[in-house]
Amino acid sequence: MAATLPAGLSVTARVPASTANLGPGFDSLGMALGIYDEIEVRTTESGLTIRVEGEGADDVPWGPSHLVVRAIERGLESAGVWADGLDVVCRNVIPHSRGLGSSASAVVGGLAAGCALAARLDPALATDPARLVQLASEFEGHPDNAAASVLGGIVVSWTETAAEAGAEGEDVPDHSRVYRAVRLDPHASLHPVVLIPEVRSSTAHTRGLLPETVPHADAAFNVSRAALAVVALTERPDLLLPATCDKLHQTQRAPALPLTTAWIARLRAAGIAATVSGAGPTILALGTSEFPADLRRLAVADGLRVVEPGLAEGVRVG
Repeated sequence: MAATLPAGLSVTARVPASTANLGPGFDSLGMALGIYDEIEVRTTESGLTIRVEGEGADDVPWGPSHLVVRAIERGLESAGVWADGLDVVCRNVIPHSRGLGSSASAVVGGLAAGCALAARLDPALATDPARLVQLASEFEGHPDNAAASVLGGIVVSWTETAAEAGAEGEDVPDHSRVYRAVRLDPHASLHPVVLIPEVRSSTAHTRGLLPETVPHADAAFNVSRAALAVVALTERPDLLLPATCDKLHQTQRAPALPLTTAWIARLRAAGIAATVSGAGPTILALGTSEFPADLRRLAVADGLRVVEPGLAEGVRVG
């Protein structure tokens, strides 16, 4: 039987945004960005109260179906504990439905908070980052955004079957999928910038635009550029422009993202390595210097919010 947490325990999780794909690394490469949501959780005698401030306050359900609440409960369950009541406060800054990993951040923050509450009861119940990547990726279905929010920096992530991973018998609910990730330390001069439109995008819609199969030549192209991206992001930022080329998803999504597509072309013509951030519509620009003032003015005139967030460490709980 699960141990019940006493009332009065509290934790606060601070979790970064993320950007995925980074051009050619579809569902594999990710990066943590210095835009943060904060989740405060306190155990109570009974019931559930939840308050949402900032982004999504008027759009998300304030009850048991809230993604953060579900993630907290999954974190508690994974540690073998329960709480009779929870008071949850979500302070959201990460834009929703913009390709900045807001749902992955919500999941990672909730899981980290739930696991940390369990560790307040017994430090032996603490959850390591690899387990957080697994739990969060089960919500997401792929690990790129979730792994970035857990580990920070730049991540390379992948999926294995339980047999490939030697995970049969482990506590992996879906034994057909084991999610893995490793962190890479970014080059010291790497400077990410995001251009955030006002309009939102549906990941399900833009993913639905992708074909079931791709030409062999396009697959080979992306394999080479994804490998090059690892080099460019960590050692040779002078190679960022060719390293962020892609043939698997950006052209296919272009009809649904006209402003994004136009700005990627404009930035790349100016020598700036620009890509779609996740499923869009945000544009990710990677360089080693400040964003040009003339391009900033043009972007603002086009209704884009230009943010220079810096790279981030992974989720932190206090």
